[in-house]
Amino acid sequence: MKPAVMFLALCAVLCAVSPTPGAASPAGTADSVMQLDEMSRAQRHVFLKGFTGEYRESDQRRGIPPPPIEKPWPKDAELVDLVDAGDISVGDASLRAMIGQRRSRRQFTDESLTLEELSFLLWATQGISKLEMGAGMRVTRQLRTVPSGGARHPFETYLLVQRVEGVPPGIYRYLPVEHKLLTLEKGDRYRDRINEICYGQTFVGDGAVVFIWATIPYRTEWRYTFVGQKDIALEAGHICQNLYLASESIGAGTCAILGYDQPGIDELVGVDGEDEFVIYLAPVGKIPRGP
Repeated sequence: MKPAVMFLALCAVLCAVSPTPGAASPAGTADSVMQLDEMSRAQRHVFLKGFTGEYRESDQRRGIPPPPIEKPWPKDAELVDLVDAGDISVGDASLRAMIGQRRSRRQFTDESLTLEELSFLLWATQGISKLEMGAGMRVTRQLRTVPSGGARHPFETYLLVQRVEGVPPGIYRYLPVEHKLLTLEKGDRYRDRINEICYGQTFVGDGAVVFIWATIPYRTEWRYTFVGQKDIALEAGHICQNLYLASESIGAGTCAILGYDQPGIDELVGVDGEDEFVIYLAPVGKIPRGP
């Protein structure tokens, strides 16, 4: 089994047996629990420990060019301009205070996010701070606002936009190099669908925007082969923690979600479920103000 497929299979089992407390049990949970029970303890820990073997015999060592740092997109596609990182004025709060008040928020108001606030959240989670270019203007190295093993950054950010000023509701993909949104589908019909995908966790659909992170494992595997999956899982946490802190700094909140239907969420954002698949999502919305 290819590493990416193995990763997907394990994640699918874990997602199915670990919905958020209080959520309705997904169909097939009993079968998934049985599958998990049939694995040996050592097998279940493989994902946490990483695989054994000589990971340095990689495609990078074989001289194979690296995969692109960003998925291609049609040049005639509809793009949404974001506020440039240097022009963002929101989010200027005490880091110490934000760490102290960080919580998982499951109650959101009907307020919209501003375009500047969304721009800030995208920059905070996957913004590019430095690009190093080689021959033919090919990117040789990238630095972002979150750490990534070997600066491989294997994630694509998709957004389910519901209430953002100046951005029509719909599904979008963030283009970090251009700092723009790529329009995938427009429409306000996704609230019930995302709640269904997340096993009835209705607060997900209450968010002004839902961040959906998909991974392209080969970006990391190109350098680290079969230890890449552990690295990818750790990096998802780095990204989401930045979203937590950045959201708090603009009077909003978020809650990380791992309980979801894998095929359903992959279909929603239009990924193939093998070479690219969703591994994490988080709704963001303004939170009720205290007295």
